[in-house]
Amino acid sequence: MNYDEKKIAIYGLGHIGLPTAAILADNNLQVIGADVNPKTVENINRGVCSFKEPGLDELVKNVVENDKLKATTNLEEAARIADILIVIVPTPIDKDNNADLSYVISACESISKGLCRGNLVIIESTVPPETGINVVKDVLEKSNLKCGEDFYLAYSPERALPNNTLYEMTHNTRIVGGFNRESAELASRLYSYITEGDIITVKNMTSAEMVKLMENTYRDVNIALANEFALLCEKIDVDVNEVIKSANYHPRVNIHTPGPGVGGHCIPVDPYFLIELGRKYDVATRLLDASRYVNSYMPEHVLDLILKYKEDRDNYSIAILGMAYKGNVDDIRETPTIKLIELAGQLDFDVYVNDPFVDDDVIESFGVKAISYEDALECDCVVLMTDHDLYKNLKPEMLANKFIISTRPILDADEFRDRGVNFQAIGNIN
Repeated sequence: MNYDEKKIAIYGLGHIGLPTAAILADNNLQVIGADVNPKTVENINRGVCSFKEPGLDELVKNVVENDKLKATTNLEEAARIADILIVIVPTPIDKDNNADLSYVISACESISKGLCRGNLVIIESTVPPETGINVVKDVLEKSNLKCGEDFYLAYSPERALPNNTLYEMTHNTRIVGGFNRESAELASRLYSYITEGDIITVKNMTSAEMVKLMENTYRDVNIALANEFALLCEKIDVDVNEVIKSANYHPRVNIHTPGPGVGGHCIPVDPYFLIELGRKYDVATRLLDASRYVNSYMPEHVLDLILKYKEDRDNYSIAILGMAYKGNVDDIRETPTIKLIELAGQLDFDVYVNDPFVDDDVIESFGVKAISYEDALECDCVVLMTDHDLYKNLKPEMLANKFIISTRPILDADEFRDRGVNFQAIGNIN
């Protein structure tokens, strides 16, 4: 397959799909972006990115102006035009914490209506193990074409970090698993166009699906361990971050950082795919269940700290610093702040939120008032939830006579306490 002469369709133009489309187009490949959101498609065709990601605005603008990237809401037409079809749509969990594959299935159904002999389909969406062989393959074969003979199918998980997506996509190691050997070879050859990193081919699609889930579940479990360490350290007057830093000097120890919970579209979601797999095959996933419980509990613990250390008076105001799930991004998917807002809203508090990266209308859609950074510091209690660079500049004099809870290790607790500030932190209580 000569990729220079082939057209590539990307299904899903979100935080991973659009950068993927833009990078492929920037490598002189002809790309069609397919998305069900008309506003997203309209913006892309104007050369505009709908979310914040360093370098992406300019890249999208350039490839659109050079006619290398066009977007459409006609998913079936994109399939008829393209030779290579890449699915990068969301895979959330439902109310029972089971994988919701409706977006993946919908995209594959659209592809099946335009799938042609010789086409290559790649799934990048994070999915439960065996989704490729038990779900995707069957949907695509509605085209009356046979997988592995008439068309090719591979899985390669996306593994990019927000705020550094373009670099990671072009430098990180790629994992590829194919329905058969030729499928894996064709997918690997495509990724060689856009990444300087190694391309690792695993035995099959299910192995590749499992790789992504293991990576993120490992991180969830590690963070849960750090959070339990933090809860213990609070009882014995020990600074958990000092202890973790010291423990990590051991060459075989790598404890993560505790915090207010886990956010983002991957880490708090992916373990549930393995828990679901365990139920399917009657395997007890006690450790995974426990880590999800611990990390989901942490916003409740933050509220407990507020209730324990706040002044007992009416009209108490709380300012939350940070809506995004991590520093210097606008991504609020699964952010622990949302749960804290819900919990605090059940009590008689005036709750406000500041975030320099998240639009005020997005913040206020959760039933709280968005306020300026300066006004936030005038509230009775300030809760630091996100490690934005702006918040690293907080000084004791800015919080005189206030109460602050820090859930991120970006401030010097002793500096604030020495200046008389009521400063409490996860894993470091005074």
